[in-house]
Amino acid sequence: MEHFAELSARFPKIAWEREFSLSKHTTIGCGGTAALAASPRDTESAAELLAYLARSGVPHCFLGAGANVLPADGRFDGVVVRFHALKALYLDGETVYAGAGVTGGALLRFAEENRLGGFEPFTGIPMSVGGGITMNAGVDGGHFSDVTLGVVGIERGRIRSFTLRDCAFSEKYSLFQSGIAVTGAYLKGEKSSPQRIAERREEFRKRRAHLPGGRSMGCVFVNPEGDSAGRLIEQCGLKGARSGGAIVSEKHANFILNEGGTAADVSALIALIKREVHRQTGIVLQEEIRRLP
Repeated sequence: MEHFAELSARFPKIAWEREFSLSKHTTIGCGGTAALAASPRDTESAAELLAYLARSGVPHCFLGAGANVLPADGRFDGVVVRFHALKALYLDGETVYAGAGVTGGALLRFAEENRLGGFEPFTGIPMSVGGGITMNAGVDGGHFSDVTLGVVGIERGRIRSFTLRDCAFSEKYSLFQSGIAVTGAYLKGEKSSPQRIAERREEFRKRRAHLPGGRSMGCVFVNPEGDSAGRLIEQCGLKGARSGGAIVSEKHANFILNEGGTAADVSALIALIKREVHRQTGIVLQEEIRRLP
């Protein structure tokens, strides 16, 4: 990419990687490469970088833990901006500040060490705080919208604070899906005992035990109001449906497993599911996943 020398010289405090493999950094395990990946170490340098990329017209996208994304095949001639190095984690009373790169596991351990409950619903979810906020990750019993007090993010190259209301959380959605980068969040915990925290974590661990293993994006579709996407897909006889190396899980129909396929295989299977569910039920399934260029 022609911008590499200029970018690396202009932003020497940012870690750069050339020919970044998207398949190696996403849970679905497919997709092509990006010309560059940038890993800012602080919010200020991230804001400066994003402002510069926007001014210069350099294509870019954001990547968290890579759990709910489908990257395209081929080569993205742009910059993947990663926030995994933003790992600040501290406590003020019962409020936790967590950087966007803090993993779900690290957040849970920190809360448990400080006898704070409220984060147990995130047990076993592969995510970072930034991605969790962006996707309003969670399960019945708790989502990020339930524990978020405020978010620090970057909009149009400027650092700003977002209130809970600003975040516009809804089912698997937040304001941050409109191109605003999350760099950290203030999260509310509640005093609890180690025993109670352990009991609730085990409860949510058991609830996830039925989910399929293998390479996937997690749930592909948002549950329609009052129904389950997985139930609808199964009802339409699509368990085990395949497109190339992508297959609808026999264990949970809202999961697509990658068995050596391409992003095109996964995308074709998503299209088939949407088409068949709409044909048989009249319901239009909405994708929960994000697509990367």
